[in-house]
Amino acid sequence: MSTPSRAHAARYAALVRLLMRHGRPDLVSGAGLDEFMVDEDLPTGDTDKALQLADDLEAMGPTYVKLGQLLSTRFDLLPPAYTTALTRLQDSVQPFPFDEVREIVEAELGASLRHLFDSFEETPVAAASLGQVHRARTRAGREVVVKVQRPGIRETVRDDMEVLEKLANLADSHTGAGRRFGFARLLAQFRRSLAGELDYTREARNLERFRELTADYEHLVVPEPLRDLSTSKVLTMEYLEGRKVTEVGPLGLLDIDARPLVEELFACYLRMILDAGVLHADPHPGNLLLTPDGRVALLDLGMVATVPPRIQTQVVKLLLAISDGDGEETAVVLASMGHPLPGYDAAQFREDVSHLVSSSVELGGDLQAGSVLVELSRLSGVHGLRPPAEMAMIGKALLNLDQATLHLDPTFSPAEAIRDNASSILRGGLSVSPGGIMAAAIEAKEFTAQLPRRANRILDALADGELTVRVNAIDEERLLTVLQRLANRLTMGLVLAAIVVGAALMMQVPTRSTILGYPAIAMVFFLLAALGGGTLVVWIVGTDRRIARQARRDRVERG
Repeated sequence: MSTPSRAHAARYAALVRLLMRHGRPDLVSGAGLDEFMVDEDLPTGDTDKALQLADDLEAMGPTYVKLGQLLSTRFDLLPPAYTTALTRLQDSVQPFPFDEVREIVEAELGASLRHLFDSFEETPVAAASLGQVHRARTRAGREVVVKVQRPGIRETVRDDMEVLEKLANLADSHTGAGRRFGFARLLAQFRRSLAGELDYTREARNLERFRELTADYEHLVVPEPLRDLSTSKVLTMEYLEGRKVTEVGPLGLLDIDARPLVEELFACYLRMILDAGVLHADPHPGNLLLTPDGRVALLDLGMVATVPPRIQTQVVKLLLAISDGDGEETAVVLASMGHPLPGYDAAQFREDVSHLVSSSVELGGDLQAGSVLVELSRLSGVHGLRPPAEMAMIGKALLNLDQATLHLDPTFSPAEAIRDNASSILRGGLSVSPGGIMAAAIEAKEFTAQLPRRANRILDALADGELTVRVNAIDEERLLTVLQRLANRLTMGLVLAAIVVGAALMMQVPTRSTILGYPAIAMVFFLLAALGGGTLVVWIVGTDRRIARQARRDRVERG
């Protein structure tokens, strides 16, 4: 066996062990792996087993750590204990040697390290599974940090994704859970996110975009990327000194005026999500630094998701409905956003959503929009409504934002901040881009130009009695095929019954030709009836199985 084959076999074995330890029984046995390897000790949502899953993902490498971080936002798929445990996933690893760092930087930037930087610290300030960060100073004397991608990480991730995709396709084709949740589709979303994080030029663009979005906020700052010292594997950016927001103690908070910080931070996040349509896909308070000059720095923008305009508008409606305590409207908006699965109970869903919203509104100033959105995502999953992935990410982002702002200023009210920013939220939901206005104008022009001609055609057809209305209520071709098959079976059954009855009557006719003491002609007809009956049974069973297999394939393709 070749080395790549052994590596793939080892990855398959490790993933199967993970599924056996933490997965549902049908996820492994139903996927055609090994129906005899069913572990009876399955997770029930308790904290210990959730933490064990997080530990196992960490041990399996960077791809699975990132997968766990993404799953921590899918409150509609996993129990609370699991989403909480996966949120704390860390991908810290041993740093790779500085000689490899030097080799990568020089190969990517096309010059020796001493010509590129005035100084370059050999010991990294942080090391993770995808890369590590070094302090440096440019030839112009500017303090920077250089993010260097770990050698061979792209090949590792590509091999892991190949294994995951094959198993996801197996699960979707052979398990109820796969057909219900669509693992291949979830994995495609994860693949796009991870590919973006491995492209440092995309992160540089994200930094520039977020710098533009925070330019109007005095107390917010985003490090500036240095494009001439950055490639897809090396990212050089401005060094910002500071402490993680969550590490600032009560005494440290006394030295700063926290209220302007949290107000601008919350308003900026709302604008980014609901107006600009961009969202930090890996949000946690550790990515926020409090600088010595009293500003909040936004860091680690490798994973940035796009929020489509339709989702922006729906989230605006959700936030407004929640703030008004309108549970019915909240349920209606959620149902329009999500995809109903088999077993979805709309009435019970509305009732539970109304109760959740009412309970949340009773909190008054303590209402946290992020917590409510997270619980709504979880409630949707419980009732068989699959919400868009962006909604869970928005809820997670706002939840972490609530934690950061309340740490800086315990008196801050997220609910009041949403109401104070209601006008900007509405502008974000109602705004139309120039391209959208142009597209709408073109459609209106085409509609206006074609309306008279189409109206004349309809009126002429109506006057001539030729107007027809076609309604595709059922699949007529399929119905006729089923009826024809049913008629053929009934006809064959009647013919066989007639042969049996005729043979029975002929048993009473005297004749010299006998078989086993019975009239030969009657025995021949009985034999023909038996052969015909057996052939009919085989034909019916074979046809039904073929139709069932085709129906399963059609459901998988539609899903």
